[in-house]
Amino acid sequence: MNNAKIIFFGTPEFGMRILKALIEEKYNIVAAVSQPDRPTGRKHVITATPVHQLCIENGIPCLQPEKLSLIKEEIQNYEPDLILTCAYGQFIPSSILSIPSLGCLNIHPSLLPKYRGGAPIQHAVMNGDSETGVCIQQMVKAMDAGDIYACRHVSIGEDETFSELNARLIEVSISLMNEMLPKYLAGELKGIPQDEAGIVLAPNISSEEEQVKFQEEDVDHVYDHIRGLIDWPIAYGTADGIRIKFFRVRKEKCDVAQPFGKVLGFADHAMEISCRGGILKVYELQMAGKKRMDADAFENGSGRELIGKVFA
Repeated sequence: MNNAKIIFFGTPEFGMRILKALIEEKYNIVAAVSQPDRPTGRKHVITATPVHQLCIENGIPCLQPEKLSLIKEEIQNYEPDLILTCAYGQFIPSSILSIPSLGCLNIHPSLLPKYRGGAPIQHAVMNGDSETGVCIQQMVKAMDAGDIYACRHVSIGEDETFSELNARLIEVSISLMNEMLPKYLAGELKGIPQDEAGIVLAPNISSEEEQVKFQEEDVDHVYDHIRGLIDWPIAYGTADGIRIKFFRVRKEKCDVAQPFGKVLGFADHAMEISCRGGILKVYELQMAGKKRMDADAFENGSGRELIGKVFA
């Protein structure tokens, strides 16, 4: 049933890759919906979202309302059989979910009901999980609460970052979608209700969560916290009034008789920070207002002045 009329909702690269796979599989994408294009970079140039850009390249109409209520009638006019969403970035109201005859499916990168919300991948890494996955579920009024039609488990590497895991989950999502969507459109799949007892929420990362709290977290949690936010939105610490973002780190488990968060010095191309139960080794970082740099360049610049200072 590849002739079923589909409207796709998505915004960033994750959603774009799903839409690209649908196009390559010759599905009938009658329109897409994406967040409005926003200014980016230092020059604040209005830039098309990845989904919008793909639509431009493939001649697919792309709707970009600030509020979805503004395009309800337009969506109805397309008479979609199915709405498929992935990383759209906005709650879809019931008035739109009720439009397609075959319902609305969402591709969600977690093992629902764990990590319902907008940042499931970050939370899985930040929490030190060893496993996550992808679920394709029916969209309902409650966030990420619908029946599950397909699910695939994915292991998380001990040193894997959000960015690395995100890339792998895109590929898993595409594979799972290609496998299940023909069966769903043919009416061959039955949804499985989620276990409400296992709900864990994963809201978008707040600005407060970006800061590493060296005084409160042990070395494992510090490490997981940082790698869970690489390359977005990037964790940071503040020492001697200087904000530093952490881009590439490793941990060393050991006993440390130093205040937590203290910059011990530089060794083996890394800035070393004491933590409860070990040392955080920072290999790549960025000072506020400066370019991203490796630890050697930082040491040869202003880095030595931080030795002995403590991250709050």
